[in-house]
Amino acid sequence: MAAKYRFISFLLILAGLGIAYFDGLNFIKPDSFLYSKILAVPYRLGLDLQGGVHLTYKADVSAIKDSEVDDAMGGLRDVIERRVNFFGVAEPIVQVEKGSVLADGKREQRLIVELPGVSNVNEAIKMIGETPFLEFRTENPDADKLTEEEKKDASKLFLASDLTGRYLKKAILEFDQTTFEPTIALEFNKEGGDMFASLTKDNVGKSIAIFLDGAPISIPVVREEITGGRAQISGQFAPKDAKLLVQRLNSGALPVPVSLMSQQSVGPTLGEKFLAKGIIAGIYGMALVSIFLLVWYRLPGLIAVVALLIYTVIVLALFKLIPVTLTAAGIAGFILSIGMAVDANILIFERMKEELKKGKTLTNAIAEGFSRAWLSIRDSNISSLITAGILFWMGTSMIKGFALTLGIGILVSMFSAITVSRSFLFALMFKKSEGRLARVLFGSGIK
Repeated sequence: MAAKYRFISFLLILAGLGIAYFDGLNFIKPDSFLYSKILAVPYRLGLDLQGGVHLTYKADVSAIKDSEVDDAMGGLRDVIERRVNFFGVAEPIVQVEKGSVLADGKREQRLIVELPGVSNVNEAIKMIGETPFLEFRTENPDADKLTEEEKKDASKLFLASDLTGRYLKKAILEFDQTTFEPTIALEFNKEGGDMFASLTKDNVGKSIAIFLDGAPISIPVVREEITGGRAQISGQFAPKDAKLLVQRLNSGALPVPVSLMSQQSVGPTLGEKFLAKGIIAGIYGMALVSIFLLVWYRLPGLIAVVALLIYTVIVLALFKLIPVTLTAAGIAGFILSIGMAVDANILIFERMKEELKKGKTLTNAIAEGFSRAWLSIRDSNISSLITAGILFWMGTSMIKGFALTLGIGILVSMFSAITVSRSFLFALMFKKSEGRLARVLFGSGIK
C-alpha cells in the first residue's frame, strides 16, 4: 500500500509544480504560441487593486409595474455593459443592487458600475448617464451605391424613422402554441401603433431594423402590414436569446432614468499599493502558519506545509480559470481560508495522536485519525460554505468577492487536507519501523 501512496504523492508534487508554473506565467513572458494562446491566462484584478472608477446610480422605477422592474433593470444593465464594452473598457463590472424599501413600497434599485483602468471620471459619467435610445429603421434604398467598407456599418444600411422607443409600451416573451418556439410580442401606444402600421405598409418584404444605442439588436423582415398596435418578431430564437432581446427592447421603451448617487476614483498607484500589501500579508500568513506547524507537529507539520503549498497553487489557478475578480476583500477571504485549511490538518493530527496513545499501530492510527476527523471537518466546512453562500447571494460587490474566494478556498482545503496530507503520510510507512516512525512523527510520548 505504501508504494501506491508514494506514487500518488509523486504525482501530486509533480502536478503542484506544474500548476505553480501556470500561476506564475504572468511574471514571465516566453515568446511561444503555447504561452500566448493557451497558458497566458491573466489574473483579473478588481477596481481597488488595478485602479479605475466606481459609480453608483439610482434608477427611477416609480412608473414601472412591480412585475416589470426586474426585466427593466436587467435590460438597463445590459445596455450599460454594451456601452462600456464599446468604449473598450477591460473587464467592466455592471450589476444591479437592491436598496431599502421606499415610501411607495418598492425597493430602491441601484446600478453599480466599476470600470477598471479608467482614470477620467467625467468621461465615464458621460458614457453611462444617457437614457438608452431605441429606434426602428428602414432599409436604405441607395444601399447598392455604398462601398464595401460602408456596407459593414449597419447605420448606413438602414435609415432613421420617426418611430422610437418612446412609442413602444412593452415587449413580451411568448411561446408559439404549435411549435413552442419563443416569439417576441411588441405593444405600441396609439400613436406608435399608427406609425408602425404605416411603416410596415410601406416596407412589406423588406427589413425593419431595431437599433439600441446606435447598434442593431434585431433585423426582422416585414411579411405584411401590421395594424392594431401589436406586432410579433418570430424566428429560430433560443429562449435565452429571446429573453435578452426582450430586456433590450424594454430598456429602450420603459422609463428608467438614472441619476448618479456617488462616484469614487482609485488611482493605479494606490491600487498597486493595495495589491502589494495583500501579497505581503499572504506571504506573512503562510510563513507564520508554516512555522507553527513545523514547531508543534515536526514531520507531520512539514507534510501539512507541503499540502498547504499545493492548496495555494490550486486556488490561485482556479482564480485564473473561473475567473475570479480579485479585490482587497477577496484576498482577505483567501488568506482566511488558509487558516481554515490548517484547521483540518490539526484535527487530523490530534486524532492520530489519540489513536497512537491507545496502542494502535501507526497505519491504523492514520486511517482512524482521518476517518474520525472527517466528520468534524465536513460539518465545520459546510457551515462555513453556507455562510459564504449567503454573503455571496445577499452582499454587495465587495462582500461577494470575499465570499467567493473564501468558498473556493474552503472547497480546495478539504481536498488538500484529506487527499494530499493522507497520501503523504501513508507514503512514509515502512512496516519494520512503524513504532520508531510514530515516535519521530509525534514525539516520545508515543509507544
